[in-house]
Amino acid sequence: MRLPVIAGNWKMHKTMEEARALTRAIKDGAGGATHCTVVLAPPFTSLAAVCGETKGSSIQLAAQNVHWEPKGAFTGEISIAMLEDAGCSMVIIGHSERRQYFGETDETVNRRVKAVLNSSLKAIVCIGETLAEREAGRVHDLITQQLAGGLAGLTHQSLSHIILAYEPVWAIGTGRTASPEIAQEVHKAIRDWLSRQFGTEAAQEVRILYGGSVKPDNVSVLMRQPDIDGALVGGACLEAESFLRIIHY
Repeated sequence: MRLPVIAGNWKMHKTMEEARALTRAIKDGAGGATHCTVVLAPPFTSLAAVCGETKGSSIQLAAQNVHWEPKGAFTGEISIAMLEDAGCSMVIIGHSERRQYFGETDETVNRRVKAVLNSSLKAIVCIGETLAEREAGRVHDLITQQLAGGLAGLTHQSLSHIILAYEPVWAIGTGRTASPEIAQEVHKAIRDWLSRQFGTEAAQEVRILYGGSVKPDNVSVLMRQPDIDGALVGGACLEAESFLRIIHY
């Protein structure tokens, strides 16, 4: 039985005080949730503040990126040890915005993933296609390419450190959502690929989240799909009321 994950990616939003206030409201409404794992991914500057507010709850803390080197002259980057020190238990890797705007590739995703395997963190590894790629009929080829590149060199034991997130880029922040049938088709294809590469047992244990304009009014039907194990939420996680409605789908 795969325990669902509802993760809120705050992206570049919230000052520390705003982060504390939002976290308190989420903790009050879902701090004791047992039907899913609630994850908050604030910007780096608010990690410690959010960690302090989540104490005494089951809410987990995630960062939005991490570097593969443990330390060094990498201005603007952040290390695994720094994230662990801030209280993180998870980290998002390869988000479409990192790929689109900041040069993330399957190779650099793989380097980050491999670094996380040697730590206490779990990686939420993002994959997904653009509208042009979908319209060109390249969805399955692209997903396979991203999985093969991002998870290269991993073993079936490694998958226990991995959560996948399928995010159709054309549905992020656009208000467009992949239909439950479209999302399920891709999620099943992802799990089938994992089965071929790592074995059915390992593949069945991996949680695959859907990310792409998830909102209170569409989360329930998405969560009814057999291979959708949660949501990576963007804009709708920035207000406590809407995020709590998603958590309590």
